[in-house]
This record gives sequence, structure tokens and C-alpha cells, in this order.
Amino acid sequence: MVESDVRDELARLRSQMANERTILAFVRTSLMLVVTGATLIKFSEDYSSLVIAGWVVIVLGLCVCILGGFRYVHYRHEVSQTRQDI
Repeated sequence: MVESDVRDELARLRSQMANERTILAFVRTSLMLVVTGATLIKFSEDYSSLVIAGWVVIVLGLCVCILGGFRYVHYRHEVSQTRQDI
């Protein structure tokens, strides 16, 4: 392999690992939101506004997870296209 090929491959691998770290951050954030929403619902049964807020936070957490998944797949495809272009 030529030095520039090695450098390009290492850059692609760094991008791939950064993408994996990012999806883990999305999942971690999503899980935190869902658990927070469930906690709001569980411990505030007497306050309907907090129960509604809990459900909103749960839906937001699921949306964050879906958004992170789409972003991960899209960026993974871009990185693989870059590899084929080299």
C-alpha cells in the first residue's frame, strides 16, 4: 500500500469509529429521556400535567433514538461510498 492509501484508510476508520460513538451517544440520550419520562409518570400520578410531560419526554426519547439511527445509517453509507471512491 502506498502511504496515501494507508492515510486514507486510517481516516475512513476514524470516521467510522466516530460514527459509532455518535450512535451510542444518541442511544444513551434516548434511554435517559425514556427513563426520565417513566419516572415522571410513576411518581406523579396525582398531577396530570406531570404525567403528560412524562409521556412527551418518552416520545421525545424515542424520536431521538430514531433520528440517531437514521443519522448512523446515512453516515455509514457515506463513509462506505468514500471507500469505494478511493
